[in-house]
Amino acid sequence: MPLSIEGLWAVAKLQAQLALWLNPRARQAVGPLPQSWSLADHYSHTVVLSTNETLSQPAISVVIPALNEARQLPAVLDTIHAANLVEVIVVDGGSADGTAEVAEAQGARVVKSAPGRSYQLNCGAAAATGSLLLFLHADTRLPEGFDRTIRQTLAQPGVVAGAFRLTIDGPGRGLRWVERGVNLRSRLLQMPYGDQAIFLKAEAFHNLGGFPELPMMEDFELMRRLRKVGKVALAPSAVVTSDRRWRTLGILRTTLANQAMIAGYLLGVDPHKLARWYRHLGKPCK
Repeated sequence: MPLSIEGLWAVAKLQAQLALWLNPRARQAVGPLPQSWSLADHYSHTVVLSTNETLSQPAISVVIPALNEARQLPAVLDTIHAANLVEVIVVDGGSADGTAEVAEAQGARVVKSAPGRSYQLNCGAAAATGSLLLFLHADTRLPEGFDRTIRQTLAQPGVVAGAFRLTIDGPGRGLRWVERGVNLRSRLLQMPYGDQAIFLKAEAFHNLGGFPELPMMEDFELMRRLRKVGKVALAPSAVVTSDRRWRTLGILRTTLANQAMIAGYLLGVDPHKLARWYRHLGKPCK
């Protein structure tokens, strides 16, 4: 699908309008969007890490749901090896490409489960031994020092959960607009999604009952519940996620489909119906 700056600006305005619908108080807090802006101007409330602060070292369990991700996993797991007090759990949903063998070869613990992201995430959390949980997509690479960032972020007063800023591994101004929209939404609404590597204390996760058993929107619903408990912080460093969704469908189509799923969910449309629609939309443009 051809992409224009006008089309991207229309998507950005749609995201801003949806943000204000989700949280009307944001209108009073930030006012109208200016004609031009930079993310740097809006980052005064993100977490600032201290280089001198000495913290205890709670263990972190990284939970990675996977299904036929043998090609993606090595690069993802390579970003974790240097971390301190971190266990890695890959929850394999029945892969046929050797995903489990690749994960084990890289030192990860493999848990087998039925397919389905929410179910796999909950299975991994149940097997985790760390007091902190990090839920990571199998196509998303963590930043250097992510373990220290997580510990310091969750040590902030009132913070119940957090996530990283998003960087998409692909060229072009279109993807940069998507990144800006995602990071602005995450900061203003405290609503990061799963591809930003959500992290929180295991106790808080289990107290909320884990991820809801939904065919999609499980990360969205968990964030809505967490916001009622405390602050969801946006860490200053960024994960790098694959551009395969946007590359397959096109940037504009992918973004509009995501916004339509959110709107439908908030309006009470059956998530199973939304999932069927999303799979249909997931067919590449011809």
